[in-house]
Amino acid sequence: MERYEEIEKSIMTTYRKKIWSNFIKGVKEFEMVQEGDKIAVCISGGKDSMLLAKCLQELKKHRQVNFELVFLVMDPGYNKINRQKVIDNAKLLNIPITIFESNIFEAVEKIDDHPCYVCARMRRGYLYNKAQEMGCNKIALGHHFDDVIETILMGMLYGAQMQTMMPKLHSTFHKGMELIRPLYYVKEADIIRWKDRNNLQFIQCACKFTEHYTTCDNSDGKSKREEMKKLIKQLRGVYDKVDMNIYNSTKNVNLNTIISYVKDGEKHHFMDDYEERGKRKNGV
Repeated sequence: MERYEEIEKSIMTTYRKKIWSNFIKGVKEFEMVQEGDKIAVCISGGKDSMLLAKCLQELKKHRQVNFELVFLVMDPGYNKINRQKVIDNAKLLNIPITIFESNIFEAVEKIDDHPCYVCARMRRGYLYNKAQEMGCNKIALGHHFDDVIETILMGMLYGAQMQTMMPKLHSTFHKGMELIRPLYYVKEADIIRWKDRNNLQFIQCACKFTEHYTTCDNSDGKSKREEMKKLIKQLRGVYDKVDMNIYNSTKNVNLNTIISYVKDGEKHHFMDDYEERGKRKNGV
């Protein structure tokens, strides 16, 4: 058995419950993969996107739905070591990648205000454009369950808003394109266990600010997302289902107990029809 076959087998056996079943749950619940799709799997070189690629390859093998895959690696300005690491891992995992260039790191390096946000937006734009050029109708990103609940908490604690990372989205600026997140229900801890069990080493951070390293983990705690990771870890120590409750809070919203909400750009406030609802309750 080839090394990549052993790694694939681990997804379907050792991590069938924790990874494969949760992957399938997200794909089916949110109807992410449909007949005739051509999906561009966006690979950054990290553990999440590499696992995503393997899961989608396995899904295609099952042939329950007829769809195509392409595996896109955008080089935004990696140093030679990181670029080669991505290439070597793709070869090891039997992922036939297509690499294309951009100058995002160079452009973002000159930005002082929220460079990471700008970088993420630019990356997505380049990926949409390349995927569309290759005849794809969807791009798949490797965001996982922890990304989702961290986003919920960051929105509440730092953005004063209730929102979540959606499992799929229609593109605003690329007509006919969709974004899907098939690892939506897969927890990061299980991805790490899969990586470690198979003795895999991926790049974790390759931006210009840390270009001399093949790994970085925001261990200084300066990033807001890292703060959320630590907070969630603490909360899990108190109640092991707290992460799912955080997520489910976005599925069980009772608009009668919400002060205000926004839909399609229009703001609704509970005072708008407060008196009218009171009259209806009193039979007036």
